Order: sequence, then C-alpha cells, then structure tokens
Amino acid sequence: MSEAIEIASGAHHRRSCPLTIPWKSSKPQSVRLVGMNCDIAGQIVTIDDESNLQFVLPESRADETVQLQVEKVSGVTTGVEIKRYDDHIELHSNDRLVTSYWMNGPARPYFYPLIGPDGVSLTRHYPMRRDAPGEVHDHPHHRSLYCAYGDVNGVDNWSEESGHGFTRHQHLERIEEGPVYGGFAAIADWTDAEGKPLLQERLAVGLWSTGEEWVLLDFDVQLKAIYGAAHFGDTKEGGIVAIRVATSMDVDHGGRIENCYGGINEAETWGKAAHWCDYSGIVDGRHGGIAVMDHPLSFRYPTHWHVRNYGLMAANPFAYSAYTNGLKDGSVRLQHGKVLEFHYRILLHRGDAQRGGVREQYLNYVSSPSVRIV
Repeated sequence: MSEAIEIASGAHHRRSCPLTIPWKSSKPQSVRLVGMNCDIAGQIVTIDDESNLQFVLPESRADETVQLQVEKVSGVTTGVEIKRYDDHIELHSNDRLVTSYWMNGPARPYFYPLIGPDGVSLTRHYPMRRDAPGEVHDHPHHRSLYCAYGDVNGVDNWSEESGHGFTRHQHLERIEEGPVYGGFAAIADWTDAEGKPLLQERLAVGLWSTGEEWVLLDFDVQLKAIYGAAHFGDTKEGGIVAIRVATSMDVDHGGRIENCYGGINEAETWGKAAHWCDYSGIVDGRHGGIAVMDHPLSFRYPTHWHVRNYGLMAANPFAYSAYTNGLKDGSVRLQHGKVLEFHYRILLHRGDAQRGGVREQYLNYVSSPSVRIV
C-alpha cells in the first residue's frame, strides 16, 4: 500500500492534532506517514465495516500544506494499550497508565485516577481512597470522573443518598488499541432504586497518544430511550461529564476556573454556556489542569456548566431554571426510541488554560485541518 495524503492547516498553527479520515483498506494495520522531515505513526481501524486512518499531526504552521506518503508497516505496534480486568479497564499510553474505568461502582461506573502529563492524578482520591493528605471529604458521589444526572423520570441518578438510582454496567461492546489511538465502548442501563431500567447508556472512550505535553480523551455518550419515554427534569444536580478535581486545585485552595470567553472562577462561569471550561491548579508541586471541550454535534451545544470553586466541574445542559432564576425551563422529554448524543474531548495539560494550549486544542477538535487523498 502506498497512498499520499495532503493536509492543509488552515488559519491556525497546529500541534499534536489528532486526525481521522475515511480509508479504503478493510484490514486493521499499522502504517507510517512519511514526508519532509517527518515520520509519523498511524493506524487503520475498521469498525462496523467502516475503515478510518488515524494519526496525530505533530506540528504544522498556519496556512501550510504538507503531503505525506502512507506506507504499510510490518507487524503491529501499540502506543495505546487497553488492559481488561474483572472489575475495571486500564487505559495506557506508551506504557503509562492514564486512567481506569471502574465498571461496578457503588452507584455507577467512574474513571479513577486521571493522570496528567506530569504523572500526577488531577482528580480527587476521595472516596476511593480516604488516606490522601489534605483532601476535603465532601460529596462522596463526586468520584473523580463520571457521567450522571439527578432527575430522570423523577429518579436521582446523581447522588448516593438513600433512594438514589443506579447506572449498571451491562457489557463491553468493543475494545481497540493501536500505535496512536485506543479505547472501548460500554453499554449500561440507568435504573431506579429497585432496578427498573429507565434508559440505556452507550459510552465510547478514546485515548490519543499525543506525546508528553498533553493527554487527550474523547468521551462520547448516547442516552437511548429504549424502555419507554425518558423525562430529564430541570436540575443543577448532574453532569454528562462530571469531574471533581484534586483538592489542591480547588479555587478555594488557589486553583483557577476559566472558560472560552475569559470568565474566571465560579462567579463568572457557573451556569454560563461555553464551548470549553478549564480547571487548573497545583498538585504535588506540579501545575496542571483539566479542560472539557464540547463538540458542535452535542445536544444543546455549547453546554452550560455546573462548575464550583470547591472543585466540581460538570457539563449540564438541562438546568436552565437554576441558571436563569426560573426564567427558562431546561427539561426534556425523550420519546421512546430516540437518542440524546453528547461529544466531549477531555484535555489534561500543564499549567493553566493559556499555557496548556486549551484554545488551540479546541480548534483542533472542532475545526481540524482539511485532509484529502491525492
């Protein structure tokens, strides 16, 4: 196999830019992309009879067009590895643990730890661990990184209070790994306290191998009303992506919240719609942050943010009443058979939002370079 592709950067300087393009090959395989002073690992992945070429463009200047030759590589190399155990899945990039997906949490699955580019966990250890020095022990349902909502057909699938609902893992739909990208898709049921199913969740998580400066996770959620209509009430208690940052990153402990419009901390970001939101601070002497970036294909893009100075950052597009002092109603009735879709990229970075390149990585996500086969 020997094909050439042409990449036009557009108006922006690109760094560590993940790219996926349709490809004609039907067999998964490792490839390399070779050009002027360039040798990039790539992979071809086939899912549901659709093949894609995946790679990470290291760097290109604004308005630059580069041409790369795609060459087959003998054997399969693995940069992103998925390790499966009875109760969890580990996602590794270049032999380094990034996160684990715990399938059978007390109330719902969750991701813990969430390790940034400097090797420290950027989310709180409590309640998974209770011995981490200096941590605040509140809101025990804030388990690192998770997906939950507080009013589905009147059921609270957000807290772990008496009578709460559950998200019950059902099965893994797929696992994939490769030189630049790997991940999994999992099916779960949201239920009431007695186990009656309310809706089905399909969660697809992808990890990109982007070098040492960033960690990139794609987080795609489908909520399907397969058990009858589902009503999402208007409550601030929820987040399709919800993160509790390490206590030392809290604004209350010197951290910083920032959104795409320059809003700073809770007073200027809570309840506001924004294309991305970032939480940064010091953990174990290292300055790092977590950004959650919303995609235009998400329901009610750009999402609103339930983000607090005490360390919570959650994408919640339903809580209009709370955000507007009752002037709007954000509730949604999802008819039987219909689906709500949410697409986010989670960026773990060094420094604050500016140093961490959140803006440029957001443009890579929603307005990537144009690629064509030549």
